[in-house]
Parts: sequence; C-alpha cells; structure tokens
Amino acid sequence: MNCSDLVEIDLSNATEFTDSGAAAIAKAKNLERLWLVRCKLVSDIGIGCIAVGCRKLRLINLKWCLRVGDLGVGLIAMKCKEIRCLDLSYLPITKKCLPSVLQLQHLEDLVLVGCFHIDLDGLTNLKQGCKSLEVLNMSNCPCISQYGLSFITNGAECLRQFNISYGPPVTLDLAKCLQYFSNLQSIRLDGCIVTCSGMKAIGNWCASLKELSLSKCSGVTDEGLSLIVQGHQELRKLDITCCRKITQASINSITNSCTCLTSLRMESCSLVQSEAFVLIGQCCQFLEELDVTDNEIDDEGLKSIARCSKLSSLKLGICLKITDDGISHVGTGCPKLTEIDLYRCICITDVGIEAIAHGCPDLEMINTAYCDKVTDASLESLSKCLRLKALEIRGCPGVSSVGLSAIALGCRQLTVLDIKKCHHINDVGMVPLAQFSQNLKQINFSYCSVTDVGLLALASISSLQNITILHLTGLTSNGLAAALLACKGLMKVKLHRFLSDCSPIPFLITCNPAVVCFNGGTKPPLRYFNFSHFIVVLSGNRPHGMEAASRMMGNYSS
Repeated sequence: MNCSDLVEIDLSNATEFTDSGAAAIAKAKNLERLWLVRCKLVSDIGIGCIAVGCRKLRLINLKWCLRVGDLGVGLIAMKCKEIRCLDLSYLPITKKCLPSVLQLQHLEDLVLVGCFHIDLDGLTNLKQGCKSLEVLNMSNCPCISQYGLSFITNGAECLRQFNISYGPPVTLDLAKCLQYFSNLQSIRLDGCIVTCSGMKAIGNWCASLKELSLSKCSGVTDEGLSLIVQGHQELRKLDITCCRKITQASINSITNSCTCLTSLRMESCSLVQSEAFVLIGQCCQFLEELDVTDNEIDDEGLKSIARCSKLSSLKLGICLKITDDGISHVGTGCPKLTEIDLYRCICITDVGIEAIAHGCPDLEMINTAYCDKVTDASLESLSKCLRLKALEIRGCPGVSSVGLSAIALGCRQLTVLDIKKCHHINDVGMVPLAQFSQNLKQINFSYCSVTDVGLLALASISSLQNITILHLTGLTSNGLAAALLACKGLMKVKLHRFLSDCSPIPFLITCNPAVVCFNGGTKPPLRYFNFSHFIVVLSGNRPHGMEAASRMMGNYSS
C-alpha cells in the first residue's frame, strides 16, 4: 500500500513501535502531523529517519518517548523547519537541543513538561528566544529558575499562554520576566510558592489576562489575590483551588472586579463563609463552570447561583450544608446544566435529583456517590435524561436493579457507570444494561450482588474497555475467565489479588491483551500488580491462544 500521501498518523501507545517502524513512517513524504506518545522503544535513530524523510512536519508529539534525547530532537529541529507544534514532555533532553528548537521560525506551541534535565545552565546559553512562540508549557521542570525563564522567553513577543506549574517560586523577579508580554492571556502557576510581591507585580502587568490558575499555590492571600483581580478585570477563568488562606474578602474583590467570569474553581477554600457564595450568584451571572467542592455553601448560596442561567458544570461534592431546596433552585434556574457533582452531599434525596432531571434535560454527567438517601426513584427520573453519559452512584444502598434497568432503557448513550457498593444491584440489572447500553466503556460493580451470569451478559458489550471487579462473592474464576474471553475490546481489568492464582486466570492473562491489575489486600495502601508484560507473550498469535484458552475452559467446565 502506498502511504506517501498520508498527512496525519497517530501511533500513540503503540508500545511495540520501534526504529524500523519509524523508518517506514519516514517514507510518508507529505506527512504533516505525527503522534508517537508513549512509543518507548523508538530511539534517536528512528526519529532521525523521520526527520530526514518527513520534512513537511508541522506537528510532532514525542511525549514519553524515553529513548529519544538531544540527538533526535536536534535532528527534528534542523530538518523539519515547518514545525509549529512540538511536544517533548518527559524526554531526557538537556541544554544541547534547546538552541536548535528555539531557532524554529514557525514554532508556535512548545511543550517541555517534566523535562527534569533542563537546568539554568542550559538556558543561560540562549541569546534569543523564539519570536513566533505563542504557547509554552514548562510545568514540572524543577531545575528552572526565573533567570532561566528570562532567557527562554526572550523575544517571544507573541506569547499568549504560559504554564510553569510546580516550578520555581513566583517572586518579584519572576513576575518581572513576563511583565512586558502584551499578548499574554493565560498563565498557570499551579502548585508554586507565591509571594505577595510577586502577586502584586502580576497585577501590574501590561497584558490583560483572560485566564489565571493559582490552584494549590501556597502563599495566596486576600491582599495578593485582590491586587491581581483588580489589575485583570477581563478575567474569564480563575482557579483558586485549595488556596486555604483566602476569605470572603477575596470573593468580594473577585465579584466586584471580574464580573465577566465564565469559570471559577475554588475547591476547598475552607475559610470562605457561606455568605460569600451569594455574591457569586449576584455578580458573576455569566458563569458556565463553578467548582465549590468542599466549601461552606448552603441553600441560600445555591439559590443565588441559580441565577447563572448559562451554567453547564456545577461541582458541589462534600458540601454538607446543601439540601433539596437549594438543588431544586438549580434545577429551575440552570437549564443548560450538563454536569453536576453531588459526591457525599448527604442531605440530598430523590426530591433534589428529580428537580435536576426535570429541569436539566441535557444532563450528561451526575455523581451522587454516597448520597445514601437516593433510591430507585432518582434513577427513574434520570432515565429521562437521554444524553446521560456518566452515572456514579457508588455507595447508594437504596438503589437496585429496578432503577438501573430504567437507566439502561432510557440512557442509551451511557459510557461510564459506577455502581460500587450498591448491594441490591444483581444480575437482573446487568441483562438490560447489556441489551441497551451498547456504548458502555467503563464499569465498576465491586461489592455488588452480580454473579457469573451478569458478568457474562456484560461481555456482549463490544465497546467495553475498563472493568473493576472487586469482592463479588458470586463470581467464580471460570465465570470470570469466560467473560474475559468474550470481551473483545477490554483494555484494563482490575481484580482481587487472590484470583491471580485461580486457574484458568493466569493462563488467560497471557491470551488477553488487557492490563490486569490485582488488588493486593485489605490493608492500606493498596498494592497493584501489573501483568501487562504478558501482552508480548502471544502478540501476533492471538487466535491460537484463544483456541487454547477455549479448550482449557472446556476442561474446567467439565
């Protein structure tokens, strides 16, 4: 087959792709986009072949190609002058290849996540940055300092997005490195230590930021955050997750200055009092996404937030003060809601869920895990949400196979289902699920009452990729083996460790190209034993292995 006209190839997770395969790819002279994510066997030699043969490349992703180093990256930079997007995440590269990379005249998007060997000495040798660069991601690069950043960003006048999460402290000097980038719109500082002087300097930047993430930053205070939002009143997205020092004073500043916010994430801001959430609903009515997980929000706050009619995603996990009354207002006021997280909202009952199901017909995801007052009535209400794709009801003892059957009948687009610890769900619920949920990709039914019969029924779902099966007392090793044989598309199975010694499971693992993880016991932390190395045993010879396994199953069944 002649592949010379191919312009795009995605070989991500092709774990057996080697340099010989790369040499074959090099014959695609017109190739423009190439993904080689996690191709861990390809080396500088293979990448060199691609660099020489595919001169028209505009995008190449080498993330987790652990055998590719400075030589391979340097060859790409020297031979493929049309490169626009380059992902070198987690490669063992050093200072040697950076000058060549930054001389690419058309480079717009550079990703250097987790490049642990790039240090200050490597960056100080650079006299000029990349003028065309628009997006730079250097998160998880622990050896970078503000001085190194000043060299790599030197001359990058077009820079729009910058990510240095889990990097150097955000000091006054670091903030000054970026103060004159007039096109800068988005910056992520997740996990960084921030100083008040650094935050003040960010507030004085000439650029008007549209997106800012301070998630899990230590050092964020009311004073510093107020200075930032007052200086960047055009903010659309703000993430202050786990900024545990801020109080209502910060919310006052945010709601007064940034009234055009479309996304606000503030999980676990534990010092913010319930009254502050009323302000959010009053002043930020353009919100489309709101995450207030593990906060003090109550029904009055929800009633106010229900004014945000454009809201599509609302996360309220572990908000212990909210009740059906507040949730009902959301159902009435937020008809565009597609995602709601009510994890461990212990006061929510069927009344609240029914209000959401009735008022939000486009709902795609709902999490009611450990809402122990939820029953089959909630599932019957949710079965009217025809676009529902993800349902998490683990730890809801009031639901049974009756409610699950209603979901299977009504929600034909369901792809993710978590029914762990729903003890009243049994084989009766699995049969309609197998019949009507043909898009299901992931299911967790640990601690349920499902037996071999129910598992075998699920095996008929061709789209099923990920199964978690822990502590199913009605499951036998023979039934499990038969189900694994029947599941053609499985990619990951999680089982209890004792099954690793139960025949015919050990042999079957060598025949099924799935990653099988065994739960190592009841004592925390859990240990997982990855048997994915068995994939190689019968690679390219699967039919013979399947036939042998079938014969083996016949012997055991007798």
